[in-house]
Amino acid sequence: MEALELFDDSELSRVLCVVAHPDDMEYGESAAVAEWTSRGVEVSYLLLTAGEAGIRGMPPAEAGALRAAEQRAACDIVGADRLTILDLPDGLVEHSLETRRLIAREIRRTRPDAILTMTWDLEAEWGLNHADHRAAGLSVVDAIRDADNPWLYPEQIAEEGLDAWMTTWLLVYMHDPRHAIRVSPDSLERAVSSLEAHRVYLEALPGHPEPRELITGALANGGERAGVPLALPVRAYRMG
Repeated sequence: MEALELFDDSELSRVLCVVAHPDDMEYGESAAVAEWTSRGVEVSYLLLTAGEAGIRGMPPAEAGALRAAEQRAACDIVGADRLTILDLPDGLVEHSLETRRLIAREIRRTRPDAILTMTWDLEAEWGLNHADHRAAGLSVVDAIRDADNPWLYPEQIAEEGLDAWMTTWLLVYMHDPRHAIRVSPDSLERAVSSLEAHRVYLEALPGHPEPRELITGALANGGERAGVPLALPVRAYRMG
């Protein structure tokens, strides 16, 4: 396996995590969040949907509220104070101007040094990627550039008091990794607990891997490739 370069995250002060659903951040990425918040980095989550269509045996209105509550618990475990959940339709997220506008607004609000998301590739490590993941990832790429252009979505500036903002780094999980974010054993433990917080959702997934085994494997593999005990493998793109 190709070696991974350790990503220097020592200068980060604010990070925005953008994913499609509750639980998307908890498959390894939340270990990096725990690592950052333990150092005083401000981490915000933006979820494009409430995941209301994700539990086959539960009506969407009930499932959306439950999954939002499970996500709030997961955020608390890793120290992410700000959680914003949009009302885009679960399963039907589009790579569209509206999705880009909504993400750009949150970028302008939180003014992150880095944005963490997950792969937009059709073929992911686990198989064919979910349509919402693909749409979310591509929309993040475009929204980072949109947020820096004051002539795009000017109402956010004129009416909402926001300013254009360029995010320096885009960090993408499970996306042809070339870099790694070093994490501690404590961050691993908090990441495991954050995935376990999605208790009802995981119970509805027959054959789902045990959270500790899944996350430990991902972080140990990333660490081995980076020459450290534990690390989250990512692809780091310098945007600005």
